[in-house]
Amino acid sequence: MSGRRHFLGLSISALIGGLGALFAGPRRARSGFLLRPPGARPESDFLDACVRCMRCADACPNGCIRFHGLSEGLEKALTPYIHARSRGCIVCGKCAEACPTGALKPFETSPEGLLAGVKMGTARLNKSLCFSYNGRTCGACYRACPLPGTAMKIGLYEKPLLQEADQCIGCGLCEQACLHLPQAIRVVPVSETVG
Repeated sequence: MSGRRHFLGLSISALIGGLGALFAGPRRARSGFLLRPPGARPESDFLDACVRCMRCADACPNGCIRFHGLSEGLEKALTPYIHARSRGCIVCGKCAEACPTGALKPFETSPEGLLAGVKMGTARLNKSLCFSYNGRTCGACYRACPLPGTAMKIGLYEKPLLQEADQCIGCGLCEQACLHLPQAIRVVPVSETVG
């Protein structure tokens, strides 16, 4: 039954994606990485479980969840992603609660629950671009972090000090908040850092 549902989901995705590609205007290139919503299973398991119902985006109060188009291939078509530079995830857990298949696993929204149940990616800092490391003070990324003092600490002149990679949940709020263009801090998705 799940194989039939998966095939039906892919068929509908292909049809909608094809129509979207046919009627869409020119696309602007996205800069940066794309993250899966919080609570996402490992990528291959996620793709098997996601039925492209779009309930996660409907439940998201932050409006940060978007969907891949057909240009990403049939396997990823209509699956959710977050582009942190445009809008990071506030890790409220509403998307995972709305997921009917477990592609997104629910998690506790306490600091301990976030560390245990969310791993979207890991923040990486380019000190040569960071205002605080180059004679100006900023601290915007630190103030945006949902786990200040755990995932990120702050040093003299508001220099961001990234902690161990396992302390960062990868929500992308630091990347969204970065005042430098191009941003000095980026979140690299789990799929890019593992393997």
